[in-house]
Amino acid sequence: MADNARAKRLADLIREVVAQKLQRGIKDPRLGSHVTITDTRVTGDLREATVFYTVYGDDEDRASAAAGLESAKGILRSEVGRAAGTKFTPTLTFVADALPENARTIEDLLDRARASDAKVREASSGADYAGEADPYRKPGDDDEDTAAE
Repeated sequence: MADNARAKRLADLIREVVAQKLQRGIKDPRLGSHVTITDTRVTGDLREATVFYTVYGDDEDRASAAAGLESAKGILRSEVGRAAGTKFTPTLTFVADALPENARTIEDLLDRARASDAKVREASSGADYAGEADPYRKPGDDDEDTAAE
């Protein structure tokens, strides 16, 4: 089993080689400049690599990019093997990265929280305290309580 540093170096190399090959080497129109490689993970035995990508565009662009990556998998794997120089070239699996959808969901949640905070701030702008402004006892308050008894 390989150490984690070697797997990390191989993952970085795979990410760079695949990104460069997609940008310059593959003439598939489905894989235009709107495909971005975001991350790569390699298993501990260096046999399988998962390449995460995002696609700028709509669902149709995402589907065509997935088909294009699947058809170019062999070319990309041979380029990775040539660049890595390892005994065994890892198999490549392409997975659409869910990061843009997660970021959009988080932004929507933050917008709702900001709107809710604005409503609370607006409602509390003219409000008074339910009791005293400072409800905590102070050291001098104990003397007044014992004198009143």
